[in-house]
Amino acid sequence: MTLFPFSRRPYAFRAAPCDHGPALACQCGSTYPVIFTTGHENGLPTGAMSAQASVPAISRRHFLGAATGSAALAGLAGLFAPHAAMADTAPSGVVEKPDLNIGFVPISCSAPLIMATAKGFFQSEGLNVQLRKTAGWALIRDKLLDGSLDASHLLSPMPLALSLGLGGNAAQPIRVATMQNINGQAITLALKHWHKRDPRDWKGMTFAIPFQFSMHNLLLRNYLALHGLDPDKDVSLRVTAPPDMVANLKAGNIDGFLGPEPFNQRAVYEEAGFLHVLSADLWDGHPCCAFGTTASFAEKYPNTYRALQRAMIRAAYFMQEPSNRLEAAHIMAQAAYLNQPEIVIEQSLTGHYADGLGVVRDNPRRSGFSPYPYPSMAVWILSQFSRWGYLKENIPLQETAQRIFMIDEVRKQAAALALPAPEDGQNNWPVLTVMGQRFDAFHPPSYSKG
Repeated sequence: MTLFPFSRRPYAFRAAPCDHGPALACQCGSTYPVIFTTGHENGLPTGAMSAQASVPAISRRHFLGAATGSAALAGLAGLFAPHAAMADTAPSGVVEKPDLNIGFVPISCSAPLIMATAKGFFQSEGLNVQLRKTAGWALIRDKLLDGSLDASHLLSPMPLALSLGLGGNAAQPIRVATMQNINGQAITLALKHWHKRDPRDWKGMTFAIPFQFSMHNLLLRNYLALHGLDPDKDVSLRVTAPPDMVANLKAGNIDGFLGPEPFNQRAVYEEAGFLHVLSADLWDGHPCCAFGTTASFAEKYPNTYRALQRAMIRAAYFMQEPSNRLEAAHIMAQAAYLNQPEIVIEQSLTGHYADGLGVVRDNPRRSGFSPYPYPSMAVWILSQFSRWGYLKENIPLQETAQRIFMIDEVRKQAAALALPAPEDGQNNWPVLTVMGQRFDAFHPPSYSKG
């Protein structure tokens, strides 16, 4: 199946031959990754998402019994309280809170949020939204938790981390109203490392990531470990605001970064770096950024929450249509939003781009947009939290995932908008293929570190 199921233009695309690590070689014998599908069956490509049974119900009593004595699990107890899930029977009608402050970090992942504003999707839902450009993720977190922001652009691991009370914060349940984007990231290396295409040669190097609880951190750690490196010992990982990554690369303070667009393409534009590998080539269809609120906001203002959700769903569908990407790049380049060269944003959105090593490449799957927060993806994130020591307790992964990544709500709102349904067979628990490895959310691997 396609991971961009509601696009009018199906894509089946092979990237140009590249050299970004032997572990990415396909078992079928291909020497370069297949974009659009990641597995093989009977000699034919199969999608990265496979059918899986629905998650078995876990009772609140069973969960709370397991939570005894654990700080993270005790914090999660709020997720399983009777009031925590927004009732489907909440009355529809006029939004309770039309005037809203919504935060975003100026990166391309925020495109649906920007387009929901620029194209009037919020306004059509009776919402008066003020977008608040915010410097970084720690500030986004703090402002969402203290109520300065009503809703926000979030890295997709953040709602899980905040709900669990990880990173030294008190646990506060967060709801993923929609996913914003999939793919759209890259590993960028300084030009001086043009000859170091094998990650096994990266020992001693320093890499920037935008936040601890980010897909960037988790994907980079997984990629390094797949090539035999311990990300906590063999390299240095440095949290750096995305707008500062290119300057640090030019100054020699870092050797590379796994970061969001448009800063990978900006490094090429500045002749500071080259694109080692797109995240779409590591895990095609991976989640990156989400849009969410606190659970208390969703419960207090259910009509407002659903209005936000509908606007963001429409914006994701708008952004996924290739014919809208040039218009989006023009709008996003403005000072109020990303304040970056339009051509840089355009190349990263369209997938027609210079790679920094003299090659112009075409990969229309470089950036994608989907509102659907699959809980199987959340289980992968939670498994990585455990793998790298962020989450020390055992928790019911599937139940936790579906309490935060609430895909059924998104499906209902998309259907109410008469938008095409994704071609996933209504399966919320697809089996994933991450860097060539199968990930089943019901049977996650027991990782040893590294």
